[in-house]
Amino acid sequence: MTTLSIFDQSRPEAAHTVTEDPAEIRDLLAAQGVRFEQWPTRELPVDASPEAVLEAYREEVANLKDECGFQTADVISLNPDNPQKEAFRQKFLDEHTHSEDEVRFFVRGQGLFYLHFGNEVYAVLCQKNDLISVPNGTRHWFDMGPEPAFTCIRLFTNPEGWVASFTGEDIAGRLPRYETLAGATG
Repeated sequence: MTTLSIFDQSRPEAAHTVTEDPAEIRDLLAAQGVRFEQWPTRELPVDASPEAVLEAYREEVANLKDECGFQTADVISLNPDNPQKEAFRQKFLDEHTHSEDEVRFFVRGQGLFYLHFGNEVYAVLCQKNDLISVPNGTRHWFDMGPEPAFTCIRLFTNPEGWVASFTGEDIAGRLPRYETLAGATG
Protein backbone atom coordinates (compact mmCIF):
# COMPACT_ATOMS: atom_id res chain seq x y z
CA MET A 1 0.00 0.00 0.00
CA THR A 2 1.23 3.50 -0.78
CA THR A 3 2.51 5.10 2.43
CA LEU A 4 3.85 8.49 3.48
CA SER A 5 6.05 8.62 6.58
CA ILE A 6 7.32 12.00 7.79
CA PHE A 7 10.48 12.17 9.89
CA ASP A 8 12.11 14.99 11.84
CA GLN A 9 15.74 14.87 10.71
CA SER A 10 16.92 15.33 14.31
CA ARG A 11 14.99 12.17 15.33
CA PRO A 12 15.25 9.91 12.28
CA GLU A 13 14.55 6.68 14.13
CA ALA A 14 10.75 7.11 14.09
CA ALA A 15 8.25 8.90 11.89
CA HIS A 16 6.01 11.46 13.58
CA THR A 17 3.35 11.10 10.87
CA VAL A 18 2.35 8.03 8.86
CA THR A 19 -0.59 7.80 6.45
CA GLU A 20 -1.83 5.38 3.82
CA ASP A 21 -4.71 7.63 2.72
CA PRO A 22 -4.04 8.61 -0.93
CA ALA A 23 -5.91 11.93 -0.61
CA GLU A 24 -3.96 12.87 2.52
CA ILE A 25 -0.70 11.83 0.85
CA ARG A 26 -1.57 13.97 -2.18
CA ASP A 27 -2.40 16.98 0.00
CA LEU A 28 0.66 16.71 2.26
CA LEU A 29 2.93 16.39 -0.76
CA ALA A 30 1.17 19.19 -2.66
CA ALA A 31 1.86 21.50 0.30
CA GLN A 32 5.56 20.89 -0.48
CA GLY A 33 5.12 21.40 -4.25
CA VAL A 34 5.22 17.68 -5.05
CA ARG A 35 2.68 16.23 -7.48
CA PHE A 36 1.20 12.88 -6.48
CA GLU A 37 -1.50 11.08 -8.43
CA GLN A 38 -2.81 7.58 -8.84
CA TRP A 39 -3.52 6.55 -12.42
CA PRO A 40 -5.49 3.54 -13.57
CA THR A 41 -3.08 0.76 -14.46
CA ARG A 42 -3.12 -1.72 -17.28
CA GLU A 43 -2.23 -5.36 -16.79
CA LEU A 44 1.06 -5.91 -18.56
CA PRO A 45 3.45 -8.84 -18.38
CA VAL A 46 6.47 -8.42 -16.09
CA ASP A 47 8.70 -8.64 -19.16
CA ALA A 48 6.70 -6.14 -21.26
CA SER A 49 8.98 -4.22 -23.60
CA PRO A 50 9.54 -0.51 -23.00
CA GLU A 51 7.65 0.15 -26.22
CA ALA A 52 4.65 -1.86 -25.00
CA VAL A 53 4.65 -0.03 -21.66
CA LEU A 54 4.81 3.39 -23.33
CA GLU A 55 2.08 2.40 -25.78
CA ALA A 56 -0.19 1.24 -22.94
CA TYR A 57 0.13 4.68 -21.29
CA ARG A 58 0.44 6.72 -24.50
CA GLU A 59 -2.43 9.08 -23.69
CA GLU A 60 -1.36 9.83 -20.10
CA VAL A 61 2.27 10.37 -21.14
CA ALA A 62 1.23 12.65 -24.02
CA ASN A 63 -0.96 14.70 -21.68
CA LEU A 64 1.86 15.08 -19.15
CA LYS A 65 4.31 16.05 -21.91
CA ASP A 66 1.89 18.71 -23.18
CA GLU A 67 1.09 20.02 -19.71
CA CYS A 68 4.64 20.13 -18.34
CA GLY A 69 6.87 20.47 -21.40
CA PHE A 70 8.60 17.10 -21.08
CA GLN A 71 10.63 16.16 -24.14
CA THR A 72 11.22 12.46 -23.63
CA ALA A 73 9.82 9.45 -21.83
CA ASP A 74 11.46 6.11 -21.22
CA VAL A 75 10.94 2.98 -19.15
CA ILE A 76 13.19 1.59 -16.45
CA SER A 77 12.62 -1.92 -15.19
CA LEU A 78 14.56 -3.85 -12.59
CA ASN A 79 14.12 -7.35 -11.23
CA PRO A 80 15.73 -9.21 -8.32
CA ASP A 81 17.77 -11.41 -10.68
CA ASN A 82 19.64 -8.43 -12.17
CA PRO A 83 23.35 -8.97 -11.43
CA GLN A 84 23.89 -5.19 -11.12
CA LYS A 85 20.99 -4.57 -8.72
CA GLU A 86 23.25 -3.51 -5.82
CA ALA A 87 25.15 -1.03 -8.01
CA PHE A 88 21.86 0.42 -9.28
CA ARG A 89 20.57 0.73 -5.73
CA GLN A 90 23.73 2.51 -4.55
CA LYS A 91 23.55 4.99 -7.44
CA PHE A 92 20.34 6.54 -6.08
CA LEU A 93 20.86 6.21 -2.28
CA ASP A 94 22.73 9.49 -1.67
CA GLU A 95 20.88 12.78 -1.34
CA HIS A 96 20.90 14.75 -4.58
CA THR A 97 19.00 17.33 -6.61
CA HIS A 98 18.17 17.74 -10.30
CA SER A 99 17.83 20.78 -12.51
CA GLU A 100 14.51 19.43 -13.75
CA ASP A 101 11.49 17.72 -12.21
CA GLU A 102 11.93 14.00 -11.51
CA VAL A 103 8.78 12.22 -12.66
CA ARG A 104 8.09 8.54 -12.13
CA PHE A 105 4.97 6.50 -12.79
CA PHE A 106 5.02 3.02 -11.27
CA VAL A 107 3.65 0.51 -13.77
CA ARG A 108 4.46 -2.38 -11.44
CA GLY A 109 6.22 -2.96 -8.15
CA GLN A 110 7.31 -0.31 -5.68
CA GLY A 111 10.10 2.04 -4.61
CA LEU A 112 10.76 4.51 -1.82
CA PHE A 113 11.33 8.22 -2.49
CA TYR A 114 12.78 10.33 0.33
CA LEU A 115 12.15 14.08 -0.01
CA HIS A 116 14.08 16.48 2.25
CA PHE A 117 12.24 19.71 3.13
CA GLY A 118 13.91 21.88 5.78
CA ASN A 119 14.08 19.79 8.98
CA GLU A 120 11.73 17.08 7.72
CA VAL A 121 12.08 14.11 5.42
CA TYR A 122 9.03 12.71 3.65
CA ALA A 123 9.42 9.02 2.79
CA VAL A 124 6.92 8.06 0.08
CA LEU A 125 6.55 4.35 -0.61
CA CYS A 126 5.23 4.45 -4.17
CA GLN A 127 3.35 1.45 -5.53
CA LYS A 128 1.88 0.31 -8.82
CA ASN A 129 -0.30 3.13 -10.27
CA ASP A 130 1.43 5.97 -8.33
CA LEU A 131 2.80 8.99 -10.16
CA ILE A 132 5.20 11.27 -8.31
CA SER A 133 6.78 14.44 -9.63
CA VAL A 134 9.60 15.81 -7.49
CA PRO A 135 10.23 19.50 -8.31
CA ASN A 136 13.64 20.52 -9.60
CA GLY A 137 16.04 21.53 -6.85
CA THR A 138 14.35 19.29 -4.25
CA ARG A 139 16.81 17.38 -2.09
CA HIS A 140 15.90 13.70 -2.32
CA TRP A 141 17.04 10.11 -2.81
CA PHE A 142 15.49 6.84 -3.94
CA ASP A 143 15.70 3.36 -2.41
CA MET A 144 14.60 0.44 -4.57
CA GLY A 145 15.44 -2.12 -1.88
CA PRO A 146 17.81 -5.10 -1.95
CA GLU A 147 15.51 -7.13 -4.24
CA PRO A 148 14.18 -4.50 -6.67
CA ALA A 149 11.07 -5.42 -8.63
CA PHE A 150 9.58 -2.47 -10.46
CA THR A 151 8.84 -0.88 -13.81
CA CYS A 152 8.55 2.90 -14.09
CA ILE A 153 7.88 5.38 -16.83
CA ARG A 154 10.23 8.34 -16.51
CA LEU A 155 9.70 11.74 -18.14
CA PHE A 156 12.40 14.32 -18.82
CA THR A 157 12.75 17.86 -20.11
CA ASN A 158 16.47 17.20 -20.70
CA PRO A 159 16.72 14.70 -23.58
CA GLU A 160 19.86 13.26 -21.98
CA GLY A 161 17.77 12.11 -19.02
CA TRP A 162 18.83 11.67 -15.42
CA VAL A 163 21.53 14.08 -14.23
CA ALA A 164 22.13 14.35 -10.46
CA SER A 165 23.93 16.91 -8.35
CA PHE A 166 24.88 15.26 -5.05
CA THR A 167 24.60 17.37 -1.88
CA GLY A 168 27.31 15.59 0.13
CA GLU A 169 24.96 15.40 3.14
CA ASP A 170 24.76 12.15 5.13
CA ILE A 171 21.02 12.40 5.92
CA ALA A 172 20.19 9.42 3.70
CA GLY A 173 22.29 7.13 5.88
CA ARG A 174 20.52 8.19 9.07
CA LEU A 175 16.95 7.32 8.11
CA PRO A 176 15.37 3.86 7.98
CA ARG A 177 15.95 2.18 4.62
CA TYR A 178 13.50 0.44 2.33
CA GLU A 179 13.76 -2.88 4.22
CA THR A 180 12.39 -1.23 7.38
CA LEU A 181 9.75 1.06 5.88
CA ALA A 182 8.42 -1.25 3.15
CA GLY A 183 8.41 -4.17 5.59
CA ALA A 184 6.45 -2.12 8.15
CA THR A 185 3.70 -1.42 5.60
CA GLY A 186 3.64 -4.69 3.70
